Amino acid sequence: MSNLELYELPGCPYCAKVIDKLDELDLEYVSHEVPRSHSERTDVEEVSGQTGVPVLVDPDNDVEGMPESDDIVEYLEGTYGARAEN
Repeated sequence: MSNLELYELPGCPYCAKVIDKLDELDLEYVSHEVPRSHSERTDVEEVSGQTGVPVLVDPDNDVEGMPESDDIVEYLEGTYGARAEN
């Protein structure tokens, strides 16, 4: 079991891409829905240093606030996907 956390915004296509990968890999995660207004996204800014989403936190692997959907998807696949099991 993982301790993954995802900062996301409903309707965000980049967030959906990460959620699809999490679902594909059957990973449990805690979702943190951020406000629409960037100026109100203090929680995600504290974690990642920026206000964009998605942002992934994986304390089990010392990931404290990974931004960028493509990077997150690649990380999840490499860390939790079939290749990681070999």
